[in-house]
Amino acid sequence: MLKPNILIAGILLAFAAADASAQAHLYKCKDSKGKTYYTQTPPTECLGKELDELSKEGTVVKRREAALTPEQQAAREAEQKKKKEEEERAKEEKRKNQALLNTYSSEKDIEDGRQRALKQVEQAKKDIQKRIAETEERAKKLAAEKEFYVKKPMPKKLQDDIKSNDVDLKVQQDALAAKQKESGEINAKYDEDKRRYLELTGAKLKK
Repeated sequence: MLKPNILIAGILLAFAAADASAQAHLYKCKDSKGKTYYTQTPPTECLGKELDELSKEGTVVKRREAALTPEQQAAREAEQKKKKEEEERAKEEKRKNQALLNTYSSEKDIEDGRQRALKQVEQAKKDIQKRIAETEERAKKLAAEKEFYVKKPMPKKLQDDIKSNDVDLKVQQDALAAKQKESGEINAKYDEDKRRYLELTGAKLKK
């Protein structure tokens, strides 16, 4: 039995002896049973299998991958999707990092930004607390007025005023709670900005 290398050499020699204008190709593949084929045209036995196109010297110049099974195709698509998502995340991270460096020129800039944001929130909280105090004071007056109608029907206007004042108080209390939460979110944001800035610039965190 001829060895594969001898067989290839024999086929190549046959090509060399053929008409020079023929520009013949040599293909190599294995069928489902593992039998190797060397042919001038892709054999039907290798349909869907991996196929190599060989040069006149016997080296692979082009390779056609074997057809994928549905499971392999699904796995490939999943891998491609994962890779694309990772590339998108890396791209977004790079954009955020550049935006951070464009926003701050020093650690002091970050702290100054924190204080400005916190100052605005504190002022908003004072305004809300003032409105709450006013609403609570009005609630006391409405309650005192309500005492006159313990034994007789309460006027609709007074009922509406009490209900409206209660709603307003609830709205202001919710607004105050939101502002208190915002203070924590601001500190968390600027802590993260500082961490990333120091990491990107190679600076050391001040104790």
